[in-house]
Amino acid sequence: MGYDIVIKNGRVLDGTGNPWFYADIGVEKGKIAEIGMIDDAGKVIDASGHIVAPGFIDIHSHSDLPILIDPMAQSKIRQGVTTEVIGQCGNSAAPMNTWVRDYRNKYNRNQVPDDFELNWSTMKSYMDLVDKQGSAVNIAPVVGHGTVRMNIMGYENREPTSAELDDMRGLVREAMSDGAWGMSTGLIYPPSVYGKQSEITELAKVVNEFDGVYFSHIRGEGDTLLEAVTEACEIGRDSNTRVQIAHFKASGRNNWGKTKDSLALVARYRDEGVEVTFDQYPYIASSTGLASLLPHWSHEGGASKLMEYLGDPAMREKMAADMNIRYSWDGLLVTNAKNNPQYNGKNLQQVAEMMDKEPLTAYFDLLEMENTQVPSVMFGMNEEDVRRVMQSPFMMVGSDGSAIAPEGIWEKNVPHPRLYGTFPRVIGYYVREGVLPLQEAVRKMTGAPAQKLGFKDRGLIKKGMNADITVFDPEKVEDVATFTDPQRYAAGIPYVIVNGEVVIEKNEHTGNLPGKALRKK
Repeated sequence: MGYDIVIKNGRVLDGTGNPWFYADIGVEKGKIAEIGMIDDAGKVIDASGHIVAPGFIDIHSHSDLPILIDPMAQSKIRQGVTTEVIGQCGNSAAPMNTWVRDYRNKYNRNQVPDDFELNWSTMKSYMDLVDKQGSAVNIAPVVGHGTVRMNIMGYENREPTSAELDDMRGLVREAMSDGAWGMSTGLIYPPSVYGKQSEITELAKVVNEFDGVYFSHIRGEGDTLLEAVTEACEIGRDSNTRVQIAHFKASGRNNWGKTKDSLALVARYRDEGVEVTFDQYPYIASSTGLASLLPHWSHEGGASKLMEYLGDPAMREKMAADMNIRYSWDGLLVTNAKNNPQYNGKNLQQVAEMMDKEPLTAYFDLLEMENTQVPSVMFGMNEEDVRRVMQSPFMMVGSDGSAIAPEGIWEKNVPHPRLYGTFPRVIGYYVREGVLPLQEAVRKMTGAPAQKLGFKDRGLIKKGMNADITVFDPEKVEDVATFTDPQRYAAGIPYVIVNGEVVIEKNEHTGNLPGKALRKK
């Protein structure tokens, strides 16, 4: 028979962790229709000297809004990513009531075009919008605990009443019914940080009703790392819900080496029957908003209250006294100051010199000028910890970054290079360095996250699966993005197929948008 596409002469890594084998792959009507030696063919992709793998699954992504701004998903699809799990760290596109929409329109527009409309409310309406527009990659949304709390309680730092907790359960249940794959927390970010373990456990029980996953940005990755890992595992145990800990790491020099103990904790809880795993990005720097360095009390009441504090010298002093900064000023890099792009790519020491002010004053002034929204890169991790975590059998690869492009609204950004280089860096650097065997690296990007999420139709090279396929040269694949020049596409990944359609062909984007909003059933 004639196939829509035949990938010939490649070495297949099927995503299970098995070694590669030679086979041709026939794609028909969006599915993997045949694996073997195929003669009769339509469109042929010659994969000689290349690895043919399942499309990479980015299990920790923040492309909720970027995928609507630019559905080409350039920085991710060119890494070989075919599916992104979005809604992470407690912050999801939906649900969104009128109050949340108004708040986001006022304080969260630093990463969207001026004419961008927040024109959805439920998880279903958000996913329908993605499907209507089209996307180069699939998206698998989870519902954010912080977003749910915003809808019911705003930025109030207190426990919910029984009625409010019921309302939050209702929103989580609605999102899961709409097809969300789980719930995420961001337990260092307001308002998710205000939720106690008991509250999150109750909401995770709703997730368990749908066999979803509890994704946790835990309550601290530095001094409180072990307590925070314990909390995540206990929530999974007490709610009977599968747990995925986000961007597993140990932050701050004083905490380097703690991954030995945190990994042991994970193993202990797994021995006790808690299905806990984690993801990691392969860098020694993290990325989050500069406002996250402020004490949690300063976020009570949301950005409007924080702006009041930033305008009050006495409150600046109080915030400064309660800040716990584990970074040097030259280890904090501004990635996107929308109103002051001259500071993009500069560290706070350099920003202070440009402003002719002390670094702390420059920090507060920049937050005020940018309406509290200043994404940044923070250098605080250790390479030995990165390698130790990567070698764990419970680790999966997640970028913790969005799908963007070096043009349009992002043209002047200087983002974390993980947005462009996470997956090729694992293969092109850590595999070549001997940290991981190639087949294990591919498993951590494909079969492992598919199994965790409960994907039944993608994540493996297997007959009958949806044809999400990445073809890469194991000798040439590499991350080209750097911290000083991050907006550079990965190399050595000449073909990427999503749902049976070629999106990257001979290293170029075809413009095809075959991605879908995947709904858990």
